[in-house]
Amino acid sequence: MDQPAQLQFPIHDLFARRWSPRAFDERPVETQLLRSLFEAARWAPSSNNEQPWRFIVASKEHQTDWNRLFECLAEGNRRWAFRAPVLVLSVASMYFEDDGKPNRHALHDTGLATENLVLQATASGLVAHQMAGFDLEKARADLLIPSGYEPVAMIAVGYPGDPAVLTERLRERELRPRTRRPIAEWTFRGQWGIRIP
Repeated sequence: MDQPAQLQFPIHDLFARRWSPRAFDERPVETQLLRSLFEAARWAPSSNNEQPWRFIVASKEHQTDWNRLFECLAEGNRRWAFRAPVLVLSVASMYFEDDGKPNRHALHDTGLATENLVLQATASGLVAHQMAGFDLEKARADLLIPSGYEPVAMIAVGYPGDPAVLTERLRERELRPRTRRPIAEWTFRGQWGIRIP
């Protein structure tokens, strides 16, 4: 099922098609296809080419690993993410490798790598849904994330599924038209608060 964006101005079709559904088909994602997602993430820009992103990935083909990530999810996300064949946790290295100073751009750069991953998923016929709803401390402990690294977001990845598999409430959200704030609400000319007409 597609949910194309309602555009104000023309953009590349890939951006218009990218969305975050909750309905997943349970069929596995091929290993080579999954590797392509991480290849796309690898080429994201980053401050000082630090590449602070790390990804913990688990597929249902390795159920124990997948369960470990799944059990970190908030209950609301578990209600639909249990069908996703792949779960990923993005993690940011919060300090520069060369001098050990804090990297204030690490979360931004990890987000850029994640967006590359998500867009590659869209281009490959997959869907990806990023989630803030997970237990941060459980993820740190259960996934053995060392100090100096910050868990950022969980991502469910797989083939698109039929919204009919969702609960009524989630199905309604899934089928609702996608919306975004108009550009004029959040774009300023030259300084804060001066709206671009």
